[in-house]
Amino acid sequence: MKLHVLSTGVMETDLTWLLLKGGRTIRDRHHKDDPVVWGKCPTHAVLIEHPEGRILWDTGVPRDWEQRWAPTGFHDFFPVSEPTDGPGYLDSSLAELELTPDDIDVLILSHLHFDHAANAKTFQNGRTRIIANSAEIEGARAITGYSAGAHIVSDYAGLDLEAVSGDTEIVPGVSVIETPGHTWGTMSLQVDLPQEGTKIFTSDAVYLADSYGPPAVGAAIVWDNLRWLESVEKLRRIADRTGAELVFGHDADQAEGLRYAPDGHYL
Repeated sequence: MKLHVLSTGVMETDLTWLLLKGGRTIRDRHHKDDPVVWGKCPTHAVLIEHPEGRILWDTGVPRDWEQRWAPTGFHDFFPVSEPTDGPGYLDSSLAELELTPDDIDVLILSHLHFDHAANAKTFQNGRTRIIANSAEIEGARAITGYSAGAHIVSDYAGLDLEAVSGDTEIVPGVSVIETPGHTWGTMSLQVDLPQEGTKIFTSDAVYLADSYGPPAVGAAIVWDNLRWLESVEKLRRIADRTGAELVFGHDADQAEGLRYAPDGHYL
């Protein structure tokens, strides 16, 4: 089994969206006139080459982000730094491995937000299974109009989504962990690599190392704060038991140390 981390677009944003932490994003009276803290907000996908098939985790941001996000206003809060005709998006990252969406057997969506499910329809090819959590599917399909929060209906409308519930093994050594709170059905990914041990990709169940703590520190985009906190502590228990390395959803500092495809991989 081989695991690749794929670059799928780097957004920039006011870090208060990701972290409500005194001294970093929340100012005391001595710093009330300091500028807003903006930083990089990288996205990634995970490609697993498994004896039972190729599995992809998440799809990143779309090339047409400015037009697609304009009705929501997110294009002004989360602009993408890569040129829209250049590398750094999911399609170009797959191409660097000489792959296309048709080569993917299973696509797992951690949740259906605009920076994770935006390219899911490129896998609507009649052979790729597309998996999401049952609660996420139910919540997202109840949305009417163009969008609600960070769910954009056109990203997933009409997709034949296969629902899973609870902690579920997809193939031996690859499982999803139910970690709601950020959204109704946010999931994390656990991969038990034969040589390098267990890795847990948290997606937006945990944005940053600063969010994980301890103590866990909340964010501005959370559907249910109590369930979010329970999910963070659940991941902490699993990591303690397995010795897993956690890869957070949007941590720019951690991203600098990841082995990105096509040059690097994990075994």
